[in-house]
Amino acid sequence: MITSSSKRRRVKRGPPPKKPIKRYKCASVLPHLMRDFGGRCAYSMQHFRRAGKLEVEHFDPRRKKDLIQDYNNLFPASRHCNGKKGAVWPTAAEQAAGCRFLNPCEEVDYGEQIFEDPATHLLVGSNPAAIWHIRICGLNADHLIYERRRRAEHLATMKRVVRLKGGFYGVADLVNLIANFREEVESMIPPIPPPPSAAV
Repeated sequence: MITSSSKRRRVKRGPPPKKPIKRYKCASVLPHLMRDFGGRCAYSMQHFRRAGKLEVEHFDPRRKKDLIQDYNNLFPASRHCNGKKGAVWPTAAEQAAGCRFLNPCEEVDYGEQIFEDPATHLLVGSNPAAIWHIRICGLNADHLIYERRRRAEHLATMKRVVRLKGGFYGVADLVNLIANFREEVESMIPPIPPPPSAAV
């Protein structure tokens, strides 16, 4: 049951590996998953340069035998998110209440169902699925809030530096400063829209 309002999806998968995925050798697909997800955790969007090595996560841990190794069931995940989600799947009662994991390969999660509070940098869900997803995956862990806050601060600094137009810096220094900031920001969790009620 997908509740995203659009038919779009956040992640468009490329072709799966040509070799069959063996049950206990799923790490061999990590390069393909890194390509598809831009080197980011499927859940937190944290880049591998910040999260450390990403792990192969089974989106639906209930799938049996060969289906569990289906390429479409494999996602890259940070150790934090993989550890939090683990083998959890919503119970029948939770599913009846609308709880489920958001699948970025089938829907848009960030910006449609998950938003970032611009003051606290906490993620907020717009429906039961998003709220449950945020809680189970631990997406409001201190280190993720810290990274989202630092990213917002860096983006604000970049805007101020661009307004200086040379100010106390030479043009070459200014260009280097902006390039360094941009590289730093691009390796962080990307900007997440605020909830519609908080948008300015």
